[in-house]
Amino acid sequence: MPDLPAIPNSGKLAVAAPSRKPAQLRVTLARPAGGFLAQMRIRKKLIVLHTFFSLGLAIVLLALLRPAVTEIVERAEADESALVLRALAAEQRIENLDRVTSATGNQAHIDSGTPAQIGITPELAARCAGSPGVPFPAPPLEGVGRAAMFSPDAGPRGSYVTASVRIAEARAAVTRLYFFTAAALLGVYALVAAALELLVLPQYVYAPISRMLDAEQAVQNGRSDEELIPDSAIPADELGEIMRSRNNSILSLRKNQTALADALSRLEDVATDLQRKNHLLENARRNLADADRLASLGMMSAGIAHELNTPLAVLKGLVEKLNDEPLNHAEAALMLRVVGRLERLGESLLDFARVRPPRSSPTDLHALVDEAATLVRLDRKAAELVIENFVTKGTIIECDGDRIVQVLVNLLRNAADAINRRNDHADAISRERGLMTINCLRFEKDGREWIGTSITDNGPGLDPEIIPRLFEPFASTRLDSHGTGLGLAVSDGIVREHGGMILARNRPARSGSVFEIMLPVRMPVELTNDQALPHHPDHAATAAAEHAPHA
Repeated sequence: MPDLPAIPNSGKLAVAAPSRKPAQLRVTLARPAGGFLAQMRIRKKLIVLHTFFSLGLAIVLLALLRPAVTEIVERAEADESALVLRALAAEQRIENLDRVTSATGNQAHIDSGTPAQIGITPELAARCAGSPGVPFPAPPLEGVGRAAMFSPDAGPRGSYVTASVRIAEARAAVTRLYFFTAAALLGVYALVAAALELLVLPQYVYAPISRMLDAEQAVQNGRSDEELIPDSAIPADELGEIMRSRNNSILSLRKNQTALADALSRLEDVATDLQRKNHLLENARRNLADADRLASLGMMSAGIAHELNTPLAVLKGLVEKLNDEPLNHAEAALMLRVVGRLERLGESLLDFARVRPPRSSPTDLHALVDEAATLVRLDRKAAELVIENFVTKGTIIECDGDRIVQVLVNLLRNAADAINRRNDHADAISRERGLMTINCLRFEKDGREWIGTSITDNGPGLDPEIIPRLFEPFASTRLDSHGTGLGLAVSDGIVREHGGMILARNRPARSGSVFEIMLPVRMPVELTNDQALPHHPDHAATAAAEHAPHA
């Protein structure tokens, strides 16, 4: 059987984000872990492990069997030495002997002397002295078994005698026994390893692993019909559990991938629809601003006509006189002032009606308030009201002056309408002269410098029912010839284009209302490229409410 492909040490599944069509499942394989065996295939690992195990088994056998075998040989040699000593004692031939031949034909070495000289312990010497002529096993000398005996006839060298016999045949037999035992054990292990390698591992280990690798390769190549392992090929052991778990993971990933693709498809449709609606809303916002300007222009047309009558009458008289005779210096200067007055009125009207992206430039806030008050006073009803400008001259702010004037006009006109309607329904005694005051306050917030411009009136105050819809288009309950319901919605959009916000609240006991325009002293650069901020109707619920009759 050929070697199996290497199994990745650890693999992590990385699913690519699906588009409208389900994407293929990609498998990212981690680098194999370090180590000698980690770089090998499974079969090579098993061969190496078998080899190391065999060597280890041989070493263990040598370490465990050698002491026991050596002890057996030494005991046999000690017994043979004891027989030699008995024979010599019986024949009284011990004196002055160095070597004798034993009954088995082995050479016996004879040594006599004191216990210290012949290398026996005092305990063994005492035993030998207690039983003269009886040999006892003695400690081996140079690996050869010995026997010791006490003999008074041993001669002048001493009364203690030892004999040592080296049995070569026994040692050779024991060595063969050790070798055959080790060979038998290693052979049995080799048969077991061969049986595992030929009969067990290919069917129950290599084959399941090969099936899993084929399935993983199918996943990488996008063959969805081959990425699952058939149930018939899944064993009932731990590998089978891994294979079933893998199949369940693949099925779950495919299911989630399909759901994600469907969700992304729906999200794309929603995004397209949202983009279309945003475009419609942007067009509607621009139309609202245009409609509000046209409504404001219509309301101011009568006042402007009245305002133009006086300078036109003066100009007509001077022109008629010029037709008859030359004008003097004073009359020429008067004509120039009248023409300048008409020019300023025309420019104010054009600036108010002009539609363009916000252009930021340093502007005197006091002058903007004066211009807005002038435009509001063109209405004959508003001309009777008092508009007090307490903004300090020289208060410079970066903004689009024309658009901020439009915001101020909307707020002042709403306040004026509310005050006039209250007075229209009041008797002469309870009627109160209308008053609107404009103040400003400089403060710092989030590391930036801001200016808050407040417009306070003594009108009827804000209706709490209109608070949640304050800055929504057509939130007004007065959609007649005097209002469009667009003023505050347009004003809120303009202020947001400048990076600011409008806040509103009632004065104590609803004795009037306060609208506050909060603008940064320096207009953010990113807001000067015709990027209007989105309108949030909930902004009104937390901040302000408009006069219910004149939104």
